[in-house]
Amino acid sequence: MKTKINLALAHMGGREQEFIKEAFDTNWVTPLGPNVDSFEKSLSDYLGEQQYVTALSTGTSAIHLGLILLNVQADDEVICQSFTFAASANPIVYQGAKPVFVDSEKDTWNMDPELLELAIEDRLRITGRLPKAIIPVHLYGMPARMDEICEIADRYGIPILEDAAEALGSEYKGHKCGTIGNMGIFSFNGNKIITTSGGGALACRTQELQRQAQFYATQARETAPYYHHKAVGYNYRMSNVCAGIGRGQMMVLDEHVRRRREICQIYTTELADVPGIEVKRNPSEAFDSNFWLTCILVEPSKAGFTCDDVRLHLENENIESRYLWKPMHLQPVYADAPRYVRGVSEYLFDTGLCLPSSSMLSDDDIYRVADCIKSLAVK
Repeated sequence: MKTKINLALAHMGGREQEFIKEAFDTNWVTPLGPNVDSFEKSLSDYLGEQQYVTALSTGTSAIHLGLILLNVQADDEVICQSFTFAASANPIVYQGAKPVFVDSEKDTWNMDPELLELAIEDRLRITGRLPKAIIPVHLYGMPARMDEICEIADRYGIPILEDAAEALGSEYKGHKCGTIGNMGIFSFNGNKIITTSGGGALACRTQELQRQAQFYATQARETAPYYHHKAVGYNYRMSNVCAGIGRGQMMVLDEHVRRRREICQIYTTELADVPGIEVKRNPSEAFDSNFWLTCILVEPSKAGFTCDDVRLHLENENIESRYLWKPMHLQPVYADAPRYVRGVSEYLFDTGLCLPSSSMLSDDDIYRVADCIKSLAVK
């Protein structure tokens, strides 16, 4: 059997074990510790623009804490991009709030600003209240149209919780994704640009918001010589061991981003002449995706095959690929949620596929994937 090519494996840089060993040698094997402090600082320095970072157990917990800090409460509505992973939407329900889903536009595959404004106006007309927050997502590393989204959000006075789980290293008009909205979140799951095994982070604009995030992430324990609680808190802090992995990963972050962009360029060149195949690229110079995953669209009428034909053909060659996210407004769990859609995300789900993109893959691996797709095209 041919060697398996995986979609997106973790890629170690070499220093991770050194920092993990340091945690064991000093007996800092609990949540918090020197590795956590250092990891948070390196993330803050990397993001720039005076961001205050709290390292957390998951990206999902970062979204949940962001909603708490934005005072999202039961029966509030939160506008969320529909074309995303469930973790963008589920924390809304954790708060007893209600998600309102907005479709994507074709250029970035992210939140459509025109539909966003339509949703805000319609929810105000129906409920008499404005949505409490907006969650745009930088899907697969591609920045959303943040200028337009921010202008609308500012005009209505609605804060933005920016989901940059897949977009560490991506930039929009020279600004790092996750630093443009009121708060930003990141994920360090095993398949992301960098990993802490599992983990996430919340980036805020003030030290006070960071203090509040850390307070709620450590069970909301008040300052006292005994355990005293005035609010419900959560066990959301990153462990010192996992943060050691993150410290090592930060040293190779730029290299990983550079390699993902190279991989996308190889796919673009290799598949350029295949009818019906479109590789997702930056819409303009304003967008600088990290290309966490290189994605393609397959137009069956031009290609003569479907994206599922590609997936199965790759699978037969021991190559892993994956459908694009199934939109949240199509998920049974959110069948009753309000949605403002035009069919864009549904079309993307029907025709799109994620290709192997791990930074540890060689050029030959990428050529093998591309050749496999091209072989299907000539059958």
